[in-house]
Parts: sequence; structure tokens; C-alpha cells
Amino acid sequence: MMLQQISASRAALLYGGVVCLLYAVIPSLTFPGPPLDVVEGFAWGRELELGYTKHPPMQAWLLEMTYRLTGGHFAGAYWLSAFSAALAYLFIWQLARRLGLAPWQAFWSVVLTSVTFYFTLPLPEFNPNVLQIPVWAGMMLFFHRALERGRLRDWIVLGALAAFGLYTKYFVLLLIGTIGFYALAFADARRHLLSAGPWLCALVCAALVVPHVLWLVETDFLTLQYAASRSKAAASILDHLVNPLNFLAAQIGNHAGLFLVVLAGLGWTGLKTFRSAPRKAAAPLPRHGDRFLLWFAFMPLAVVLAASAVTGNEFEHMWGMPMFLLSGTVAVRFLALPAAWPFPRRAFAATIAIQAIFLAVLLGQAVVEPHWKHRQTRIHYPGQDIADHLAAVWKSETGTDLAYVAGDMWTAGNVALYAPGRPSMFYLHDTRLSPWIDPREVQAHGLMLVWRGESKRPISELRRHYPDAVRGGTRAFRYRSSADIPDAIVNWLVIPPGEVALEPAS
Repeated sequence: MMLQQISASRAALLYGGVVCLLYAVIPSLTFPGPPLDVVEGFAWGRELELGYTKHPPMQAWLLEMTYRLTGGHFAGAYWLSAFSAALAYLFIWQLARRLGLAPWQAFWSVVLTSVTFYFTLPLPEFNPNVLQIPVWAGMMLFFHRALERGRLRDWIVLGALAAFGLYTKYFVLLLIGTIGFYALAFADARRHLLSAGPWLCALVCAALVVPHVLWLVETDFLTLQYAASRSKAAASILDHLVNPLNFLAAQIGNHAGLFLVVLAGLGWTGLKTFRSAPRKAAAPLPRHGDRFLLWFAFMPLAVVLAASAVTGNEFEHMWGMPMFLLSGTVAVRFLALPAAWPFPRRAFAATIAIQAIFLAVLLGQAVVEPHWKHRQTRIHYPGQDIADHLAAVWKSETGTDLAYVAGDMWTAGNVALYAPGRPSMFYLHDTRLSPWIDPREVQAHGLMLVWRGESKRPISELRRHYPDAVRGGTRAFRYRSSADIPDAIVNWLVIPPGEVALEPAS
């Protein structure tokens, strides 16, 4: 095997580095425009608030940082995703080694995790789910370090990572609870509660989160309301069984790449002898290593399935994105890999093939998909052309630069991202959903309403403020592809200064 000519650590660095680089470079060079969550994040990040309509602020803050560092390019989002994956790989490697796995086992822990679905096609859409990946991996690593070493700095880093996670997505509370329950459930972990470490960890986390909590109180817990709305309530008693099973099936499907690599390494010969073969690599781990691994590999999933079964709620499948960072490590440990593989070269060849397929799909989304499906796609949306035109219309009619744009997330968000001066997005013309909006400033500068489609009337959320409004202009814009895609129809209405309706019409 070619990789055996170098050390396992260098092999892991080479593999992880190349894979992450490709997942950043391919969309950077071929995607004409960013995906929905990236447009949304850029529109929010312009405001630099302590929270936003749907999520805590960290994703938007980081996107805004890349926007400013790159002089207004959106490709920084793809590099943020790649960096998130790279950090996660580093933490997975370190945790595998700390748990007592040999270097090549740690290498395969990284590789097998990297071929799970969540580390492939979803990566270019940098969103809170992607950003959670290094947070969860880092928290598990530093919790293990804190338990083993008892050093205050490990507890402090854990607290800071927990706060970072809460600024990313509240779903990290699941991991915080998993850590807390572990500390209470086992005597060797519980003894740390008599030391300063866990309490300092909690203090650091709480202190860092205070500004966001105050923002939540001020905005009537806006993001929590959104989070609650994302899970679909049970429609019947059957949903208490069907919904958790659907979530579980989706997470099993996420591991298809891992299963294929394992099977490729076994081959038919390995499958026939696997059950009776000695487990050369399954030597006992250091004290409590297996317990720690299994706890954090399966407890978060068990909690989500139990919550879905009890409430009947249907949870978003993508919420599982950070939950399976230890899947590769579990496979290596309990399937005795790579020692149990008769064909390790085939396993690595399958890994390369799977990554090549997913990268080809990304390339195909940018180049081939419009010609194949002949339908509108997010990444080919002519956001720059639309924003430039609307900004010019506003300038010609008012003599000023466009400062505020109201509409749905996609239409208004693209204008907020691309238009000169980066106007503020007045999301759905709702001050509750757009707490960064100063009504006096909007009234002073005026507002442009934007919506898509053939309708002469604005979408209902805008129409309730302007019940008699009809579009002031409309135009068709060609998608950014040579394929025969229906044009994007965009409508607008100029609301001059002093005429903005800041309360719904009665």
C-alpha cells in the first residue's frame, strides 16, 4: 500500500489536506453563485448583530469576516467549510490516539469518517450545521483531556468551545448535556466535580454567552422560536414510531460510504472469514476508552430518537451532521481495522473512488446539471445582475444609493449581498424578524420591495403593509449558464423616503 511508505500522521495530513483543499477549490472555481444558506449568512453578517432570525450569529460573523478579507468575494464560504472539516479531522485523529488506537487506526478513523455523506456534498453550503463539526469534535477531545489530565486549561478551553458552539447553533446543547450526564454517571468522571475545573468550565461558558442571552431576552427569544418551529409536530400516533425510524434511516444512509469502504477492504474472502477471524487490533484500550467512545458515538443519537419517539416530532435529518464524528473510530475499534482487512489497498481505492464521485457531483452541479435538468438552480441565480439593475433603478428614481431592501430571504438576500453599498435586508418587512432595523432610518432612506415570479402583486408578507401596491417594474434575467433555463423574473416597487409603512395596514 502506497501510504505505508510514510508515517500514519503524514498520511492523515496528506489525505485530509488534499480532500479539504478539493472541497474548497472546486466550488470556488466553478460555482457561479453561493447556495441559499451562504446568501442568508452574508445578508445577516453585514449587520454584525448578536443574533439573527434563525440562528445565533457565529456563522454570519465568520462569513462577514471572509467578505471583508477577500474584498467582497463569496468564495470564502467554501474555505470556511473546508477549514471546519480539516479541524474536525485533526481533533478526530487526536482523540483516536488519546483513546489508545495505533497511528494507522487513527488514520482510518479519519478516512472512514470523511466518506460519510455529511463530509461530502453538504460541505460547500457553509451553515451552522457545518460549523458545528469542529466544535463537537473539539469539545469531545478537550473533555477527554480534562478527565485524563485534570488541568484547568483543558476545562477552560472546553468552556470556550461550548460557548462558541452556542453562538453557532443551540443543537450543541445536546453535546453539553451528553458531557454533563457522563460526568454525573461515572465515578471516575464524577470525582472531577469536587475540583475547580468543571465549575470554571461552566463559568467561562456562561460569561461568554451572556451577551447573546441578553439579546435573546431583548428580542423575545427570536431564534428559539425559529428552532422550535423547525421540528414538525406529530400528525398522528403513528408518527411517534415513524418519525424516529425515518431519522435513524437517514443517519444510516449517511454512512453508506463508510460501509462500502469497509466491505471493499473485506472482499468476499474477508466476509466469509470475518466472524471467525481473530481480532488482532482489538486489544484493550486504556482504562474506560471503550466506554467514552461508545457513549459519545451513540448517546446523542439515542437522545434524539427518544425525543422524537416521545413527542412524535419529525426532526430535520441534517441535524445529525455533527453527531457521527466518531463513526470511523467506532468502526476501526470494533471491527479491528485495518488488521481484519484482507484487502486494505482496495479499501483505500474505494475511499478515493467515493471522494472522486462526490467531487464530480459538485462539479456536475455547476457545469452539467443545468443542461440536464433545464430548471432553475440556486448557484446559477443571476444575483449580481439583478442587484446591479435594482440599484441602478433606485438611483435613477431617488438620486440616492439603495439602503434597504425588503422581501423573501433569497430575493432580498441576493440584493443585500451584491448591490453596491450592500443595502440592509429588511426580512419580510418585519421589524420583529429584522431586529437590526431602525424604523427611523428606513423612513429616512426609503425602501425597495422585491419579489420573484409573474405576479404583479407583492408576496403576502409585503402586501399586508401595502395592500394596494402593484409592481413598479419587472424584468427577466438570464441564469448564469448556457443551458436553456427559464429566466428569473424579478419585480420591484420603490417606496420613497417618508412613505414606508412600518405597521401592518388595518
